[in-house]
Amino acid sequence: MAAIELDGVTKRFGDVTAVSDLDLTVPEGEVFGFLGPNGAGKSTTINMLLDFVRPTAGDVRVLGLDAGGESVAVRRRTGVLPEGYDVYHRLTGRKHIEFAMRSKEVDGDPDAVLERVGIADAADRKAGGYSKGMRQRLVLGMALVGDPDLLILDEPSSGLDPGGAREMRDIVREEAEGGTTVFFSSHVLGQVEAVCDRVGILREGELVAEDSIEGLRDAVEGGETLVITVDAASEDDLDAVRALSGVSNATTDGGTVTVTCDADTKTAVIGALEDAGIAVKDFQTEETSLEDLFLAYTEDDSDVAVEDDEAVEADDAVEADESGEADDPTEGGADTNEDGADDGESEMSVEDTEVPR
Repeated sequence: MAAIELDGVTKRFGDVTAVSDLDLTVPEGEVFGFLGPNGAGKSTTINMLLDFVRPTAGDVRVLGLDAGGESVAVRRRTGVLPEGYDVYHRLTGRKHIEFAMRSKEVDGDPDAVLERVGIADAADRKAGGYSKGMRQRLVLGMALVGDPDLLILDEPSSGLDPGGAREMRDIVREEAEGGTTVFFSSHVLGQVEAVCDRVGILREGELVAEDSIEGLRDAVEGGETLVITVDAASEDDLDAVRALSGVSNATTDGGTVTVTCDADTKTAVIGALEDAGIAVKDFQTEETSLEDLFLAYTEDDSDVAVEDDEAVEADDAVEADESGEADDPTEGGADTNEDGADDGESEMSVEDTEVPR
C-alpha cells in the first residue's frame, strides 16, 4: 500500500494556481525528499495531505485513507514537524510531549522521547527559554510521539547545529528502518541527499522530476564532471575532447581541464588529451550534486525560475476559501512577545491546546 497518493491534484487560490494536476505516489517505508523553489507549491501540497486546505480538484489519500473525509484518523497516525511552529513559552518540554500524547491518545514515557531528541536535561525547563535548536528538537519529539506510520518533516534541520542535524538524520534513518514513511521537505539539499531514497522536484506547482538521485543524474545530460590536472593546456588543445560523443562541455585554466561528460566517456577524454601531447598528472571524478540537479530542473533556459509573488503568497499563506477547508490546528499556538510572556490568557489548558501531530 502507498503511504501517500495524489491523483490529479490541483489547488487554486483565486486566480493563482498553487498546485497543478499533481500525481505522486510515495510507497510505505520510503524516505521521500520533496523539493522546489519558494512558491513552487510545497507547503500547499503538505497542507492538503493534512487536510488543512482542500484540493480544488483531484484525490488525496494518506495511509490508504481519504485525507479530507478521514482526516482525524490520518493525523493520529501521522507525526508532523511543521516549518516555523512555535512552542508554548510557559510550558516545560515534558508538558509539550504530554500534550502530544494526549492529542494522539497514546501512552508513553515523555522523558524517553526527550532523551531521543537530545534535550532530556531540559525536560523541566519552560520552553520559552529554549534556544531555536532546542525548540526544533522539542517539536521533532512531539512528531515522534505514538510511533507514527508517516512522518512529515518540513525544514527539519532549521535552527540545528551540525551535530543536531546529524542526529536528526540518524532519527530519520531509524524511523525508516522501522517501517515509517518519511516525507522530507527541505532547502538544505545536502540533508536530502544524505537520507532520501527518492526525490520529487516541484516547479510552479508542477512535478518536473521524480526519481532516485542516481536516476536524476542519469537523466541530466553530462552527469559527471572530470577534473584533470595537466602540465599545461590551452582552449584550442581541447578541440579533440569537445568532439567526443558524450562530452557536453570542456574548459581549462591552463593547469586544470574540467570536462562534463557521460561516465562511459572518461577514458576517451584522458586518451584524447594524451594524444594531443598534453601530460596528464592526475584526475578525479565529481558527481553532479543534488544542488546542481535541482538547478537543472528548476532553471529556465537562461535564468533560475523567479518566484511569482502571488504564487508565494498562495503557497505560504494557508487561506480558507469557499470550499470549507479544515482549520489549521497550529493556529491555537500561543502568541508570545519577546520576553516570553503570553499575550493571551495567563493559564493554559492542556485539553484546549493544539499541538503538531
